[in-house]
Amino acid sequence: MINKKVNSVKEATEGISDNMTFMLGGFGLSGIPENVIKALVDSNIKELTCISNNAGVDDFGLGLLLKKRQIKKMVSSYVGENDEFERQMLSGELDVELIPQGTLAERCRAAQAGFPAIFTPAGYGTEVAEGKEVREFDGKMYVLEHAFKADFAFVKAWKGDDAGNLIFKGTARNFNPVMCGAATITVAEVEELVPAGTLDPNQIHIPGIFVQRIFQGKDYEKRIEQRTVRVRE
Repeated sequence: MINKKVNSVKEATEGISDNMTFMLGGFGLSGIPENVIKALVDSNIKELTCISNNAGVDDFGLGLLLKKRQIKKMVSSYVGENDEFERQMLSGELDVELIPQGTLAERCRAAQAGFPAIFTPAGYGTEVAEGKEVREFDGKMYVLEHAFKADFAFVKAWKGDDAGNLIFKGTARNFNPVMCGAATITVAEVEELVPAGTLDPNQIHIPGIFVQRIFQGKDYEKRIEQRTVRVRE
């Protein structure tokens, strides 16, 4: 069995450089690869294209990369609660490709499965479909969307083993699974890393074949994007 374990986030992100395309898992602030994002910020690489559901908030998640102007293009489905993301998009400083959320997931899944493209009804008749091939199937119109091409996919899981097998927890099982194996190199950071053979095979969500590097993260903040509480009665 191939050992995918690396000893640090620095080793896990070896080979990153300017002008690369990255996939980053997470939804809002749930299940984002916190350690990797910090390493990318510290690396000062720039001109990045980032594929992610959203860009976190102003002072956390991908918002940290936006703040340092390291991202040239965001491929997302939601501007979210990030004022800087909104400002850069509206001012033209940041190239933004907004995609329906389901299409974003399926373009990741297509890349994961090795399919070059998919047909989807989402976006037909709107600006999303402009300049794209449209085809009719059984009386319904579909838009051709190409699978993503990325250099690295950075994901966050709850548990993993040395062979790269992953288990996600709760809502962190969002865009993370479909991004595994959808790039040239998939890097997984986990809260708990155990020896191969320790995990129950029936509980594994992503097999290690989709992961090239895995490491145990630390100091997770796990911030809440919007805290909602009930008024005490």
